[in-house]
Amino acid sequence: MSIDLRETKEIVDKYRGKKGILIPLLQDVQKVYGYVPKEAVLFIAKELDIFPVEIYGILTFYSQFYLTPRGRYPVRVCQGTACHVMGGKALLDYLEDKLGIGDGETTEDGLFTIERVACLGCCGMAPVVAIGDEFHGNCSVEMLDELIESYRTRSDK
Repeated sequence: MSIDLRETKEIVDKYRGKKGILIPLLQDVQKVYGYVPKEAVLFIAKELDIFPVEIYGILTFYSQFYLTPRGRYPVRVCQGTACHVMGGKALLDYLEDKLGIGDGETTEDGLFTIERVACLGCCGMAPVVAIGDEFHGNCSVEMLDELIESYRTRSDK
């Protein structure tokens, strides 16, 4: 698959000549593609006259960056202490089975990516699952079935 780098070029041009630009530049690239494609890394390295490994060092150090395409709806399943005690692991296992993917993987239709997270900071609502930017507390398997179906039929996809 070939990536159109026109927007990446515009982003590089916006930051060119400024100091400390690599992280915000990569954030902007990720906003365009949903991840940072290899082609964009190579283009940025060439344009900024740096080694690709310098860029990959940043991309692999910070958890905010993704090197592979993600689903339209990232499904983050909290595994913090409160959520774990209240059944978070069972919810994660159920979602993996239901969607047919594992942690960090994306469904074939491109809708969902499962992410196991250490804590979502909503301990009083345990167990918690965040889908996109929406948090769902006191989750159960039945609730997950309804949520997944509602996201599958959303008009904003």
